[in-house]
Parts: sequence; structure tokens; C-alpha cells
Amino acid sequence: MLINENTHINISVLFEDPFWVAIYERNNNGRYEVCKITFGAEPKDYEVYEFLERNYKSMKFSPPVKTDKIEVKHKNPKTVQRKAKKAIEDSATIGTKAQQALKLMQEQNKTERKIKTKAQKEAEIQKKYELQRQKKKQKHKGR
Repeated sequence: MLINENTHINISVLFEDPFWVAIYERNNNGRYEVCKITFGAEPKDYEVYEFLERNYKSMKFSPPVKTDKIEVKHKNPKTVQRKAKKAIEDSATIGTKAQQALKLMQEQNKTERKIKTKAQKEAEIQKKYELQRQKKKQKHKGR
């Protein structure tokens, strides 16, 4: 779907065992971002549209990836398929831009989660240490 000359969005709904997943891609002025939405059962078109209307502001997009200009021209599907197959064979990276952007987002979430859990563990260790010190002081006082 083309919004204006510089903005292009695409929504793909596909089955990733065991769930149905929607991949919402937006390309705005050379900035490519993607968001993955997980559904349970196969969603109807109107359900996807309602979900986007209700939850658009709270959707978490991947960090923007720089892209070339948007190509809107339609080409022969067989030619596109041959070029895609050749590009996959020749390229060192595996996956589409959407997959790469989702992977980047996953890695960021992973590092954030590691930092958070490490801080929680350190706080728990500090709490136990303080509790031990209190017990020793009370024991020392003879209580």
C-alpha cells in the first residue's frame, strides 16, 4: 500500500507453526521498520484491520534500517522470482529485510532483558547480605 511518494506500508499474514503472525512493514523516507504481531487462530482481514486501529500507538517497531528508494513499479513475477533466488544464493546474509530488522529488535530486547535480570539478581544478593548483617548485629547485642 502506498501512502504518499515517500511512504510505503505492507502487511503480510502468515502461518508460523503453531501461530498466525502478521508482519507490518513501513518504509518512510528510506527508513525501514518492521513489527511482528502474533495471533492465535487465523485472523480475518477485518480483525487485522481492527487490531491495527486499536493498537497502532502501542506497537513496538524495530530500529530503523536505512534502505534505498522505494520501488513501486510492478514487474513480471517470474523475473522477480529468478532475481530473488539468485540474490539468496549470492548473498552472505540470510533472510529478508523484515527478518533482519526483527532479529535486530530481538537482540536488543535480549540485551535489555539481560541487564534487567542482572540488576535484579544483584539487588537480591545485596538484600540477603543486609539481612545477614542485621542478624549478626542482633546476635551480637544478645537479643
